[in-house]
Amino acid sequence: MTVVEAPPPLPVRDTARHRAPDQGAREGTGGGLSPMLTRLAAERATGVLVREGGALYLADGLVLHAESPYAPGIGTLLTASGAVPAEEWWTAAGTAGDLPGTARLLLAGGWLTRAALEICHLHALYDAAYFALAPSSSPGRFHYGPPPEADGPLPAVPVAAVEREVLRRRALLHRLWPDALLDGVPLLRTAPVAAPGVTARQAAVLALADGVRTAPDIALAQGRRVFPTLVEVRRLVAAGLLGTPPPPPAAAAPPSAPPDIDPHIALLKRVRDALEAL
Repeated sequence: MTVVEAPPPLPVRDTARHRAPDQGAREGTGGGLSPMLTRLAAERATGVLVREGGALYLADGLVLHAESPYAPGIGTLLTASGAVPAEEWWTAAGTAGDLPGTARLLLAGGWLTRAALEICHLHALYDAAYFALAPSSSPGRFHYGPPPEADGPLPAVPVAAVEREVLRRRALLHRLWPDALLDGVPLLRTAPVAAPGVTARQAAVLALADGVRTAPDIALAQGRRVFPTLVEVRRLVAAGLLGTPPPPPAAAAPPSAPPDIDPHIALLKRVRDALEAL
């Protein structure tokens, strides 16, 4: 089932009013982030909504899980923080075959408390949803699927709560620096004349800004959540400590081939030159 969506573009700061990106939604002048997602929530659908920036897994119209190639998943967050050894995570994942089953095995093995699991799950869900619900150039697709097993260990979240959190994050990042392109472009440390002091987290971001890594790349390299990294990136850009690499120099145009000359014309020119020399 294919439906073309037209979510609102990421906002650009209005220098006259400094209008926040979610102000239209608060005033009732705009719709949800994804009309398809709103409809699926209303019909209590179960399945997966695939969009350009990621996917949302629904159960009875609630968001059970979200994933995006731009946001570390729950497994990365748990293993990078040391809460769960990497080998235990992969053993559980290989045995269970899905995220709810993996979480259940880790709970049963005493590697996690339910509270810690739920907090990490929600962090990963909201981080992925931020990218999954970003404006895209291609339509979303929903694949209906069987309902998940009852009483799973991962809490489901209402669609309205997910959209509200995405809008809150957009507004915060917009206030720090109103350029959403920074979420996915290579970043490079700059050398200002008078550099302000930075925090330890900001210094860690700067150390990885090599002109190739993007903000999600930096978060993945640190094993940290992507949204706090986006916040630090916007702050560093606003402070003049971070930017984007200059565009590569334009390639020189190849030398043009000499024009073909008619041999008869060339002969006539040589005869003319000889006559003028007499």
